[in-house]
Amino acid sequence: MRTLLHKSFASLRTKAHSKDATAARSPRGFAARCLAVVLAALAIPAAHAQDASHDKHFAPTATMSPLIDKVRIATAKYLDINAAVNEGWVRGTPCVSGPNSGAMGVHFIMPSRVGDGTLNANEPEALIYEPLPNGALRLVGVEFIVIASDWAKLHPEGGTPSLDGHLTNFVDEPNRYGLPAFYELHVWAWQQNPNGSFADWNTRVTCENQATQ
Repeated sequence: MRTLLHKSFASLRTKAHSKDATAARSPRGFAARCLAVVLAALAIPAAHAQDASHDKHFAPTATMSPLIDKVRIATAKYLDINAAVNEGWVRGTPCVSGPNSGAMGVHFIMPSRVGDGTLNANEPEALIYEPLPNGALRLVGVEFIVIASDWAKLHPEGGTPSLDGHLTNFVDEPNRYGLPAFYELHVWAWQQNPNGSFADWNTRVTCENQATQ
């Protein structure tokens, strides 16, 4: 899969330099085309609806971050994966495991939000699901993503993107996703994370139940 993605992005770069690819020469156009290739390569049928209760996995507290609260309100309807699929969310990755422990999970991406150069607490670019033993998918969090070149174009003053006071993490190119350099921030709004609510890897999320692709 990694080889396939790298070949696809290499093809996009070649097209971006052709005379008939004017739109692809812009950072936003290139990012949008990159995302389209990723989604096409990894597209799957609609997933099973989850049947697990989230109350036992995440208990809101009085000191909970306002960002977590916003994410929970914005994504509550996607506790049912079918609701997300019906609205245009597309699977963008298999279940992503951590380098040492924990996982990120399965990312479902909203194509129209990636490549726009903006971050909005109410509109995450990716929903993150954990595969369950019965084949269902359980919503555990979200990921905010902005392509670095798109952000730089809209923010010539520079600086690291932040969301409600939380700085994003920079992921350089090349990377395991085959994407251009980007900034990201995970928010574990539906599964408590011993590493922190905004850490990349959650030790209470596992890919052990991922179905064979």
